[in-house]
Amino acid sequence: MAKKNTPKFTTSSGKQKSAAQIRLEGQRALAAQSSAAAAKRRRRMTMVYTPIGAVLVIVIILVVLASTLTGKHHATHNAAPASDAVSSAVTGVPASVFDQVGVGGAQGPLTKLTGAALTADGKPRILYIGAEWCPFCAAERWPLAVALSRFGTLTGLGVTRSASNDTDPNTPTLTFVNASYTSDYISFSGNDIQDGNRKTIKTLDAADQALFDPTGQGGSFPYLNIAGKFQAGAQYDPKLLGGNGKTQQDIAATLQDPSSDIGSAIVGSANVLTAAICQATNNQPSDVCTSAGVTAAAQTLPS
Repeated sequence: MAKKNTPKFTTSSGKQKSAAQIRLEGQRALAAQSSAAAAKRRRRMTMVYTPIGAVLVIVIILVVLASTLTGKHHATHNAAPASDAVSSAVTGVPASVFDQVGVGGAQGPLTKLTGAALTADGKPRILYIGAEWCPFCAAERWPLAVALSRFGTLTGLGVTRSASNDTDPNTPTLTFVNASYTSDYISFSGNDIQDGNRKTIKTLDAADQALFDPTGQGGSFPYLNIAGKFQAGAQYDPKLLGGNGKTQQDIAATLQDPSSDIGSAIVGSANVLTAAICQATNNQPSDVCTSAGVTAAAQTLPS
């Protein structure tokens, strides 16, 4: 049998190669080119996505830091129900103590309002707007709670402290967040609209928000509108309440002692508020509105 001849091809280098060898080398060359192209694409993707990943990592770090710093800046001040001892002392100040104190240590004068009367359910309305972090609100809630108790029944009081990162830090105080009030003479709206972290816990309705806005002579905490006749803020210095040095129990105990600086400031301020409310109720109840302490406090009201 004759031997089959395999065709040979001469390359540019002068070497002879078979067709199969040439095809194999071509396939290898194509594979090398494909691998090089894939490597090039990977390098491009790395160049594009690596900076994006770095940016995302930086953003995540900044968000975590911001959250941490915010948490450190605003200490948490959770309200708790007032003890029976505190509630009883606040709502049961003896008439003899009111009369002995008179104006007492009350300092902040009330402002006369000239707008429309503020009413609800056919009764004069007392509108309080404050915040649990606010030290001046912390001071004013004490006499307000005392005064309201002379016209009706106040229940569900809470206890809290003002913010630790504000003036007069950690002032011991009350809160109206879960309080209820009933009265034959007046209506009361107690709005602590921000908690100890300055987070909104209650939204005012449009009418109350309009009164609270600066154009309605409000705009700052605390805001206390007495039936559209008078406006009050803090009536004494919150520093008097002692911050970390005193508890709500300590403050409440002074309400039985006319000689106490704290008791004199709170009870005296309550007499002033009572006198203002009496102007809206036509001096009802008469035993309260004609008492010696209220009559003395009425002399301080703007005409």
